[in-house]
Amino acid sequence: MRNVSRLHDVFTAAGRQLFIVGGSVRERLLGRAGQDIDLATDSLPQETKELVRLANPDSIYTVGEKFGTIGVIFGTQKVEITTFRSEWYNPESRKPVVCFGTTLEEDLARRDFTVNAIAQEIGTGKIIDPFGGLVDLEAQVIRAVGSPQERFAEDPLRIMRAVRFSADLRFTIDPATRGALQACASTLEKISKERIAEETNKILLSSNPARGVRMLCDLALMDFVIPEVLELRQLSGGKGRYKDVFEHTLKVIEKTPPDLTLRWAALLHDIGKPRTFSEQGGDVHFIGHEFVGADMARRIMGRLRLSQRMTDTVSKLILLHTRVNQYSSDWTDGAVRRFIREAGDELEPLFALSRADVTSYRPAKVMAALTRIAEAEERCNELIAEQAVESMKSPLDGNELMSVFDRPPGPWIREVKEYLLEQVLEGRLAPDDKDAALRMAQEFLAAVESAGER
Repeated sequence: MRNVSRLHDVFTAAGRQLFIVGGSVRERLLGRAGQDIDLATDSLPQETKELVRLANPDSIYTVGEKFGTIGVIFGTQKVEITTFRSEWYNPESRKPVVCFGTTLEEDLARRDFTVNAIAQEIGTGKIIDPFGGLVDLEAQVIRAVGSPQERFAEDPLRIMRAVRFSADLRFTIDPATRGALQACASTLEKISKERIAEETNKILLSSNPARGVRMLCDLALMDFVIPEVLELRQLSGGKGRYKDVFEHTLKVIEKTPPDLTLRWAALLHDIGKPRTFSEQGGDVHFIGHEFVGADMARRIMGRLRLSQRMTDTVSKLILLHTRVNQYSSDWTDGAVRRFIREAGDELEPLFALSRADVTSYRPAKVMAALTRIAEAEERCNELIAEQAVESMKSPLDGNELMSVFDRPPGPWIREVKEYLLEQVLEGRLAPDDKDAALRMAQEFLAAVESAGER
């Protein structure tokens, strides 16, 4: 708090107010205080910039200045200072309209939920709680400040924030607030895809992401976030023929480490199953669901304007998520090397997803699956330690092959290189043995041409 006290001294000397507000107060009261702190002031943004310089921070950033927020960095601590404000949502726009020049109580009144509408004096530590946030913290309730309909009309994204806080804090949602968010669910269509994605990310990284995903579905909000997830819920195993795909997905999400890319992969790893469902001879199949799911994930994440890098990674994890379960101890080293090359940089997260994907109620089945995954991972690590498998390639490149065989470019080059790479992966050819590679290439082409003449 030393940096906050320094800022408080500067603002007080200038005749300005400065309070700890919102989530920073809530987290402190819950004993979950983080390093970053939110402050509120009656100083306008331009004056705030001038004042914070007097506190000698390491840096100042003004990305949120149009919304009244000036950020400062002290070492590893981030402090954001926002001018007292009110805001409202133009029904014809997706962006909030911000008004400055209000009081602390007016600033707290425009906040979303009572547990976030609490302030604290910096000098005395006195709590300022005009809307009963302390009572709701004690009761573990998420309740809108004032009229829920008005709060959600001001910014419909608060509908998803209610779910996020409920999931992360494990609080219940006040009945009136719950009813209002269900009634206002369609107003999420006014929110930009980027803001929807950002709130979804926070739900997935909350302390109870499965609860958050379930609530989005239960409260009819998922229609406006990822409607494809609702298809999972419609696919029920019934009579034990196959596992409930939706419930399985929630378990996988909950078991996945708190990494955003992995959580997205967990959410969408079986998204293709409803569209590949088939029955043959009384058996249920989801043939090719990983291919369909990888394509669906690209479209879903593209629609939400998530980063291309994360989209590519999630799609690849979904495409390969069944591969680890296909592993058996009789895989050759070549087969393991091919798997390593195919997984590439996603090898480690792929194993993490595979472990989370084991959700059987039968202990023996779980143990067998986890043992198989551990064995596959150990073999991959051993082969990687021996040689950089990902960088293995044909000892002869295309130019060398054209020169040696005096042939023009064509599909034959790719075929020979793939054959030589296969020999390298199987351990029958050293990556730098060009002489042996030439002999193998000659034998391969001769065999291909001989087969073509028959």
